[in-house]
Amino acid sequence: MNASLNTPLPKLKNVSSGFTLIELMVTIAVLAIIAGIAAPNINNQLAQNQIKSTSTLIQTSISRAKAESAISRSSVTWTYRQTDKQITLSIRNVSIANYQLNDNSLLSFAPTTGTALVINKEGLINNTAGTAADIAIDVSDSRASTNTHRIRVNNKRAFECSGTNC
Repeated sequence: MNASLNTPLPKLKNVSSGFTLIELMVTIAVLAIIAGIAAPNINNQLAQNQIKSTSTLIQTSISRAKAESAISRSSVTWTYRQTDKQITLSIRNVSIANYQLNDNSLLSFAPTTGTALVINKEGLINNTAGTAADIAIDVSDSRASTNTHRIRVNNKRAFECSGTNC
Protein backbone atom coordinates (compact mmCIF):
# COMPACT_ATOMS: atom_id res chain seq x y z
CA MET A 1 0.00 0.00 0.00
CA ASN A 2 2.89 2.35 0.65
CA ALA A 3 4.31 1.70 -2.80
CA SER A 4 1.22 3.02 -4.54
CA LEU A 5 1.39 6.34 -2.66
CA ASN A 6 4.99 7.03 -3.71
CA THR A 7 4.47 6.68 -7.45
CA PRO A 8 4.06 10.04 -9.22
CA LEU A 9 0.85 10.89 -10.94
CA PRO A 10 0.86 10.38 -14.72
CA LYS A 11 0.28 14.13 -15.40
CA LEU A 12 3.40 15.26 -13.55
CA LYS A 13 5.81 12.83 -15.25
CA ASN A 14 6.13 14.92 -18.48
CA VAL A 15 6.30 18.43 -16.89
CA SER A 16 9.74 20.10 -17.00
CA SER A 17 10.91 23.49 -15.79
CA GLY A 18 13.36 25.93 -17.42
CA PHE A 19 13.85 27.40 -20.87
CA THR A 20 14.41 25.63 -24.12
CA LEU A 21 17.44 26.42 -26.22
CA ILE A 22 15.24 28.09 -28.87
CA GLU A 23 13.61 30.41 -26.30
CA LEU A 24 17.04 31.40 -25.01
CA MET A 25 18.36 32.09 -28.52
CA VAL A 26 15.33 34.23 -29.42
CA THR A 27 15.74 36.28 -26.23
CA ILE A 28 19.43 36.88 -26.94
CA ALA A 29 18.67 37.86 -30.55
CA VAL A 30 16.04 40.41 -29.43
CA LEU A 31 18.48 41.90 -26.88
CA ALA A 32 21.20 42.12 -29.55
CA ILE A 33 18.86 44.00 -31.90
CA ILE A 34 17.87 46.46 -29.15
CA ALA A 35 21.53 47.03 -28.22
CA GLY A 36 22.43 47.57 -31.89
CA ILE A 37 19.77 50.22 -32.23
CA ALA A 38 20.67 51.96 -28.95
CA ALA A 39 24.49 51.95 -29.25
CA PRO A 40 24.87 54.84 -31.74
CA ASN A 41 22.49 57.00 -29.72
CA ILE A 42 24.39 56.30 -26.52
CA ASN A 43 27.72 57.15 -28.17
CA ASN A 44 26.30 60.40 -29.56
CA GLN A 45 24.84 61.30 -26.16
CA LEU A 46 28.20 60.67 -24.48
CA ALA A 47 29.88 62.94 -27.03
CA GLN A 48 27.28 65.69 -26.47
CA ASN A 49 27.79 65.49 -22.71
CA GLN A 50 31.55 65.73 -23.19
CA ILE A 51 31.15 68.80 -25.40
CA LYS A 52 29.00 70.49 -22.75
CA SER A 53 31.46 69.55 -20.04
CA THR A 54 34.42 70.95 -22.00
CA SER A 55 32.52 74.17 -22.78
CA THR A 56 31.74 74.62 -19.10
CA LEU A 57 35.36 73.92 -18.17
CA ILE A 58 36.62 76.61 -20.55
CA GLN A 59 34.18 79.19 -19.24
CA THR A 60 34.96 78.25 -15.64
CA SER A 61 38.70 78.52 -16.20
CA ILE A 62 38.34 82.00 -17.70
CA SER A 63 36.09 83.06 -14.82
CA ARG A 64 38.63 81.74 -12.34
CA ALA A 65 41.40 83.64 -14.14
CA LYS A 66 39.35 86.82 -13.76
CA ALA A 67 38.84 86.14 -10.05
CA GLU A 68 42.52 85.34 -9.51
CA SER A 69 43.57 88.54 -11.28
CA ALA A 70 41.30 90.59 -9.03
CA ILE A 71 42.55 88.84 -5.88
CA SER A 72 46.24 89.03 -6.74
CA ARG A 73 45.96 92.47 -8.38
CA SER A 74 48.12 91.26 -11.25
CA SER A 75 47.62 89.83 -14.72
CA VAL A 76 46.75 86.16 -15.14
CA THR A 77 47.64 84.30 -18.33
CA TRP A 78 45.20 81.68 -19.63
CA THR A 79 46.90 79.25 -22.01
CA TYR A 80 45.64 76.21 -23.93
CA ARG A 81 48.20 73.64 -25.06
CA GLN A 82 47.00 71.34 -27.84
CA THR A 83 49.79 68.81 -27.27
CA ASP A 84 48.55 67.68 -23.86
CA LYS A 85 45.02 69.17 -24.03
CA GLN A 86 45.56 71.26 -20.94
CA ILE A 87 44.50 74.74 -19.86
CA THR A 88 46.94 76.51 -17.56
CA LEU A 89 46.44 79.64 -15.49
CA SER A 90 49.63 81.40 -14.49
CA ILE A 91 50.78 84.58 -12.80
CA ARG A 92 54.23 85.82 -13.84
CA ASN A 93 55.01 82.43 -15.46
CA VAL A 94 54.12 80.51 -12.27
CA SER A 95 51.29 78.03 -12.75
CA ILE A 96 48.39 78.51 -10.32
CA ALA A 97 45.87 76.08 -11.85
CA ASN A 98 45.67 73.38 -14.51
CA TYR A 99 42.57 71.99 -16.22
CA GLN A 100 42.85 68.72 -18.11
CA LEU A 101 40.51 68.24 -21.07
CA ASN A 102 39.24 64.84 -22.14
CA ASP A 103 41.23 63.04 -24.85
CA ASN A 104 38.17 63.12 -27.15
CA SER A 105 37.73 66.90 -26.83
CA LEU A 106 38.71 69.00 -29.84
CA LEU A 107 39.15 72.78 -29.71
CA SER A 108 39.60 75.12 -32.63
CA PHE A 109 40.32 78.81 -32.23
CA ALA A 110 39.45 81.73 -34.50
CA PRO A 111 41.80 83.45 -34.92
CA THR A 112 44.16 80.52 -34.60
CA THR A 113 46.63 82.59 -32.57
CA GLY A 114 44.06 82.95 -29.77
CA THR A 115 45.24 80.03 -27.64
CA ALA A 116 46.52 82.40 -24.95
CA LEU A 117 44.70 85.19 -23.13
CA VAL A 118 45.82 87.75 -20.58
CA ILE A 119 43.34 88.85 -17.93
CA ASN A 120 44.47 92.08 -16.30
CA LYS A 121 43.81 93.15 -12.71
CA GLU A 122 40.68 95.06 -13.81
CA GLY A 123 39.28 91.83 -15.22
CA LEU A 124 39.56 92.78 -18.88
CA ILE A 125 40.48 89.96 -21.26
CA ASN A 126 43.15 90.73 -23.87
CA ASN A 127 45.06 88.71 -26.39
CA THR A 128 48.82 88.34 -26.01
CA ALA A 129 49.38 91.40 -28.20
CA GLY A 130 47.55 93.51 -25.59
CA THR A 131 44.44 94.32 -27.61
CA ALA A 132 40.91 93.42 -26.56
CA ALA A 133 40.11 89.75 -27.02
CA ASP A 134 37.69 88.75 -29.73
CA ILE A 135 38.03 84.98 -30.01
CA ALA A 136 35.72 82.15 -30.97
CA ILE A 137 36.46 78.71 -29.53
CA ASP A 138 34.66 75.81 -31.20
CA VAL A 139 34.35 72.76 -28.97
CA SER A 140 33.70 69.36 -30.53
CA ASP A 141 34.28 65.70 -29.77
CA SER A 142 36.15 63.16 -31.86
CA ARG A 143 33.27 60.68 -31.43
CA ALA A 144 30.71 63.07 -32.98
CA SER A 145 32.60 65.85 -34.74
CA THR A 146 29.47 67.26 -36.41
CA ASN A 147 28.15 68.61 -33.11
CA THR A 148 29.93 71.70 -31.79
CA HIS A 149 29.47 74.40 -29.19
CA ARG A 150 30.93 77.83 -29.71
CA ILE A 151 32.34 79.92 -26.91
CA ARG A 152 32.87 83.60 -27.60
CA VAL A 153 35.48 85.47 -25.60
CA ASN A 154 35.36 89.24 -25.70
CA ASN A 155 37.23 91.71 -23.54
CA LYS A 156 34.78 91.31 -20.63
CA ARG A 157 33.61 87.69 -20.53
CA ALA A 158 33.36 84.24 -22.07
CA PHE A 159 29.93 82.98 -23.06
CA GLU A 160 28.35 80.18 -25.05
CA CYS A 161 26.54 81.11 -28.22
CA SER A 162 25.01 79.38 -31.21
CA GLY A 163 24.15 80.12 -34.79
CA THR A 164 26.12 81.62 -37.62
CA ASN A 165 26.08 85.18 -36.23
CA CYS A 166 27.78 84.19 -33.04
